[in-house]
Amino acid sequence: MGKNYRMIAKTLYGFEALLEKELRDLGASSIEKGVRHVSFMGDTGFMYKANLCCRTAIKILKPIHTFNVFKEQDLYQKIYDCPWEEHMSFDGSLAIDATIFSDYFTHSQYVALKTKDAIVDRFRDQFGERPDVDLQRPDLRINIHIDRNICTVSLDSSGESLHKRGYKSEVTLAPINEVLAAGLILSSGWHGQCDFLDPMCGSGTIVTEAAMIAANIPPNLNRDRFGFETWNDFDADLFETIEAAALSRIREVTHKIYGSDKDPSAIEKSKINAAGANLQEFIAFETQDFFTSQKKGSDYLHIVFNPPYDERLTLDDVTKFYGDIGTTLKHSYSGAQAWLITSNMEALKSVGLRPSQKIKVFNGKLESRFVKYEMYQGSKKQKKDDQETSA
Repeated sequence: MGKNYRMIAKTLYGFEALLEKELRDLGASSIEKGVRHVSFMGDTGFMYKANLCCRTAIKILKPIHTFNVFKEQDLYQKIYDCPWEEHMSFDGSLAIDATIFSDYFTHSQYVALKTKDAIVDRFRDQFGERPDVDLQRPDLRINIHIDRNICTVSLDSSGESLHKRGYKSEVTLAPINEVLAAGLILSSGWHGQCDFLDPMCGSGTIVTEAAMIAANIPPNLNRDRFGFETWNDFDADLFETIEAAALSRIREVTHKIYGSDKDPSAIEKSKINAAGANLQEFIAFETQDFFTSQKKGSDYLHIVFNPPYDERLTLDDVTKFYGDIGTTLKHSYSGAQAWLITSNMEALKSVGLRPSQKIKVFNGKLESRFVKYEMYQGSKKQKKDDQETSA
């Protein structure tokens, strides 16, 4: 068993509790929930597992140094003093990400530049050569976080953001982030227990994430590389063991997953992306206008969708569009639970249905609401009376 150390998993606003549960279920210890992040303890094998299996994590960071900084020279000298040769070689490449919440430092790009200068100067002074900067695929990605006067230096074990699963090669005009899609599905309480529909599926992200959840497939199985794979201490055999253990927990999908869209080209893109995740056999795609559709069969149906907000995708009449959503759900989808996300708070009022739950989330920089509608068979009163009778 390897030595445990503290790590930080970054996530989207509103998904902290979901990520906390994911990490606990995977076996993390000493879990502490923050805002847009969760810290935890684990060993190197767990770091590999968290990157591979966490659906709601954006990054898994490994802090290696923490110190006080009050001015530019403090930052440069303390970064310079770190033993970077333990983490990379002089002929390697690096990239720096910086996040700043400080009165002493105000520009994240400047902090990233000073950090880079300190690291390459150390290598030049010790070896006469310096590493290159590669913003796309560096051998070592370094994260600098300054909160007031406390600087935390971390190694980014993920590399590219974990929302880049590796299966999506085709996109529509306003694609949803994969981590956001997975977080919405988990927030809605669905984990494969009934049929699932995204009636405005676009490039298929929501249904693809739903299929992976239903089958318990590791979300990042299709990535071509994680950041830790180019670290000096990368243990390929350990990673293969972790991956094999995760694959052994894949389960059978026992319910149907549907994706539909009125745009035939979107359906074609959805099929390509689902095939990229080897999930084409789990999802049924159909070209269908939601507003002329009907619920299939009498089985309970769980709906999650991301309609246009009248932002990146403009609508001729946004009020009518959202009104039609409510009308279609009410008259054509009784016996279903429907969740939708939107940043258009005014348009949401036009749905004309009373939501039973609202969750604040962000789609990129857009503050949004993820809302739940219960479409009862018969009246809500009759549903309540039936429940009381059966009790």
